[in-house]
Amino acid sequence: MPSLGRLHLITDTRPGRDPLAVLRAALPVARAELVVQVRVTDDATDREAYDLARRVVGACLPYRARCLVNDRLHVALAVGAAGGHVGADDLPVAAARRVLGADAVLGATAREPGAARAAVDAGATYLGVGPCHATTTKPGLPAPIGPDGVRAVAGSVTVPVIAIGGVTAASVPALRAAGAYGVAVVGALSGAADPAQATAELLRALTC
Repeated sequence: MPSLGRLHLITDTRPGRDPLAVLRAALPVARAELVVQVRVTDDATDREAYDLARRVVGACLPYRARCLVNDRLHVALAVGAAGGHVGADDLPVAAARRVLGADAVLGATAREPGAARAAVDAGATYLGVGPCHATTTKPGLPAPIGPDGVRAVAGSVTVPVIAIGGVTAASVPALRAAGAYGVAVVGALSGAADPAQATAELLRALTC
């Protein structure tokens, strides 16, 4: 699998947010270091997910950034995304791998070493690990695991670990020191007054 970007932007489709505007601001700054995970709310239709993902794929192409689709793997296939990401309540990793094929990027969510190793053995090419810190972006999340939790997972696998959950530029150095390859953000960009500047700050923290 080709190298994976270190900054993952998860689309924020909550009311009042404009995920495409945030993407357009971030892409010229991050370019191929950006991975866009298209995530929609549970009540969004497949057509809505498809329309958003199709536009994201088109926007990413000139910058050689990657688009993944969370949960809805049929949408990932329909728009020609680079792959997908599955969580605990989605298809099992092995089933997701069969759906996407051998060459697709496939992320899986993990919080502890046993689950992380099982996901990698089943075909995950990277792991989303968290929540690292408290966040209000997604309801019903378990307690934060902090940098120590990231360290435990990162030390148990050889695939990239992407830390997620309440991540800010200020928290990136500790997560990188714990073994995170990169970070995934929602509010750090979608809630920023200047998403381009916020993207640059996150990238500087990731590469220090």
